[in-house]
Amino acid sequence: MWQRIQTLYLGIATALIFSMFFCIFATIIGPEGAEVTIAYREKMPYLVLLIMLITAHIAAAASFRTFFLQARISMIAGLLAFGFQGWIAVDVLSNMKDMTFSVTALFPLAAGVLDFMAAKRSMVDEMTVQAVKGIRKSRRKR
Repeated sequence: MWQRIQTLYLGIATALIFSMFFCIFATIIGPEGAEVTIAYREKMPYLVLLIMLITAHIAAAASFRTFFLQARISMIAGLLAFGFQGWIAVDVLSNMKDMTFSVTALFPLAAGVLDFMAAKRSMVDEMTVQAVKGIRKSRRKR
């Protein structure tokens, strides 16, 4: 399973998304200097998207024997990650003056890029396997 580079990409993307369950999204500094932190798991839309992303990444990593399926699930996970990043960007832009945001707000972007890199490698592996099968089949006919 860990012999292919796309599995490493998916593993890193899964680790990034999983770490968001325990990270702080933003900090609000009150008028008296009191700090209030907001975690990703405290906002329901973020929690739902994190669960969907973790499920998609685990499904993509588990389908390592079927390259086309792995590529498709990786693409779906990448699109979900980019959608999550867009949602975070809207929150950041609308609350920029009131909050201080964590660098973890960019984790979905990194995970989405890794997902598409994994999808590309899965497709390359599938095309290589199909080409080798085609060559073997044509040699048998001779």
